Amino acid sequence: MRESHWIRAGMLAAAAAGLLPAYVGAAEFRPPSGCTLELTVQQRSCTVAQHYRCDSDPPGDQHVVYFTREGAVYHSRIDAETRWMESTDLVSGISDRLEPQSRDHASLSGLLRTGQDDFDFWTVSDSGERLRHIGRDELTGRVEIDGEQLDTTRFQLRSFAETGELLIERSGTQFVSREFGRFFGGVEHSADWQGQELDSDDSPVRFIRRGEPGFGSTRPDYDCDVQMVSLGAGGFH
Repeated sequence: MRESHWIRAGMLAAAAAGLLPAYVGAAEFRPPSGCTLELTVQQRSCTVAQHYRCDSDPPGDQHVVYFTREGAVYHSRIDAETRWMESTDLVSGISDRLEPQSRDHASLSGLLRTGQDDFDFWTVSDSGERLRHIGRDELTGRVEIDGEQLDTTRFQLRSFAETGELLIERSGTQFVSREFGRFFGGVEHSADWQGQELDSDDSPVRFIRRGEPGFGSTRPDYDCDVQMVSLGAGGFH
């Protein structure tokens, strides 16, 4: 499943603090040297995603950088099974990495083969914080968005502190591209340990390939007026 809790947290921090990450001001995204931009996705909730691959990575790995109107807020790298190998909040600079030893790693191939996938794994931040993530993905059907054929999914996820305290509980729907081998966001509900709740929609609207207008654009196009109202209200995700 997609790591959208951390993505949204970075968006909130950027908007609240007025911080401008490294990519801000760039009208067009250019991946690092040795990497190739494959896809730009305009999403709901005033975000745009840049998906790219790098020659130096293990086969099947891919990266994404998410932009709001304030600039780049989040970067992640997943492997061929969509495991959360590494992610960085570009506002705070804090990174999280997957712990190699986990009870049940996420598996995209298992999900597509059987229609469901349970997972139970740990991540650790460079500040030393360890989090346990337990959840489940299920295939629910097929849909076409902007000419792309996608599987629809339903998910549940609970994230715990190392002490066992439940920190965040999320549930909702997402989309899977078999061609690109990754998840895209959808409609979801989240609640944190303080009782704060949020409903959100990060669904893809436009898939932009190389040579098409908007490829590499870092300016989000959808729901931005709504997003600014939501951020101003102090929502959590």
